[in-house]
Amino acid sequence: MKDKIYIFDTTLRDGEQSPGCSMNTKEKLKMARQLEALNVDVIEAGFPIASEGDFDAVKEISKAITNSTIAALSRATPVDIDRAYEALQYAAKPRIHTFIATSDIHLKHKLKKTREEVLEQSVNAVRYAKKLTQDVEFSCEDASRSDVDYLCLIIESVIEAGATVINLPDTVGYSIPSEYGNMIRTIREKVKNIDKAILSVHCHNDLGLAVANSVAAVLNGARQVECTINGIGERAGNASLEEFAMALRTRQDILPVYSEVRTEEIYKSSRLLSTLTGMMVQRNKAIVGANAFSHEAGIHQDGIIKSRMTYEIMTPESVGIKHSTLVLGKHSGRHALKKRFEELGYSLTSEELENVYTEFTRLADKKKEILDEDLVAILNNEVDRDEFNYSLASLQVMTGTGVKSTAVLELTDGEQTYCDSATGDGPVDAAYNALERIVKMSGQLVDYTITSVTWGGDAVGEVFVKVIFDNVIFTGHAASTDIVTGSVEAYLQAANRALSAKAKKTSSEGAVKNQVNAL
Repeated sequence: MKDKIYIFDTTLRDGEQSPGCSMNTKEKLKMARQLEALNVDVIEAGFPIASEGDFDAVKEISKAITNSTIAALSRATPVDIDRAYEALQYAAKPRIHTFIATSDIHLKHKLKKTREEVLEQSVNAVRYAKKLTQDVEFSCEDASRSDVDYLCLIIESVIEAGATVINLPDTVGYSIPSEYGNMIRTIREKVKNIDKAILSVHCHNDLGLAVANSVAAVLNGARQVECTINGIGERAGNASLEEFAMALRTRQDILPVYSEVRTEEIYKSSRLLSTLTGMMVQRNKAIVGANAFSHEAGIHQDGIIKSRMTYEIMTPESVGIKHSTLVLGKHSGRHALKKRFEELGYSLTSEELENVYTEFTRLADKKKEILDEDLVAILNNEVDRDEFNYSLASLQVMTGTGVKSTAVLELTDGEQTYCDSATGDGPVDAAYNALERIVKMSGQLVDYTITSVTWGGDAVGEVFVKVIFDNVIFTGHAASTDIVTGSVEAYLQAANRALSAKAKKTSSEGAVKNQVNAL
């Protein structure tokens, strides 16, 4: 009988620590729901002691998710553990994940503690967490650079204290597969009560070996793998969930184990994360990259026509990628559009369909052919549009060599219409200056990225921006065949988020002032 490999997804915790990948509570909740659809076993929702935002995200995800276990990270201290459980108390399946470093490097330079002190703190932390929840995971940070005999002592002690999962991270991506696999095998042989806990691994990709090390660990007895969508995470990232899951599925001949990941949800999960964070995957990324199932060489094309097995070791459908060309035009109706979205795995409400159909018809007037990727971009661009104040009504730009670029911009806010113009260093800068004049708020653009969703001169481009308003970074995203229009809509989204945050802050400060006056 095959053993199950538990998939522990840490996209919302370790993944979010990747520079530029922070998400707000609403975005984390949206991603968590997709991870549940992907059927991961554990969702590590955040590090509650780190910030109020992380605490709120863990709490809201705990309330919303029922099938996956929800984990919260904590250092091996009572205050961290209490804060983690406070956020987790609403979860149907809560897990406290507590950790401390075990390598002599960390003990000497970071913790400034002896091995005996760390052992005592580890046992006390697990005992304390066990009083709050039955599911307790303990991580030996920097395990791959720790003395293996000391690791065995700590592991045996924390299992005795009640730990149900033991995690052995390759925290800095230092190990190679043979070495890492040997460490797992040694621990299984030497720790006498190891059968009372699930052995877990958490690999980083500093040497590009995170997935390889995870596979080596599984071959030597690990039964939980911690990973992230698109492999995002600290520094070079974590083991990629999609790569590991498809390795298990594709190489059953040498990996006699299984996971319960719904691999058909992989591509949708990858695209959603890219939309939320603005971190796109490279075209040649395994499994989810744009080139993963593309064939250009004539010999390859000939082989694929005769049998897809010649050059594809998995089908695009197995990871949720649809490669049929969708020919839809401006005369296509809502029923055809809804049916195609259903084929792509999206179930739309009547309101969502109406919003998407409006954008679809606008795009169909500009493009001869609408592709699947265009539809996904339109759908992602429509998410949560109604929570913002201003929307783009019209845009006119004048630009060229030897002239100052000028933009005339018209925004609507409910029934109100506002119009202004400005000049700038290029059409996008001019439009941004006009936008800031209307919303009466100045921002600093710190990141501006354009990515082509499809191909050809009429391709849809996705624009991602990061803008600082009042010393806080806000993100914006839009998709359009017109780069200037998409750039304005992305910047407007960031501005609306800043305005919403400012309004909430003012409301909160007013409430506090009223309470003080009442006293």
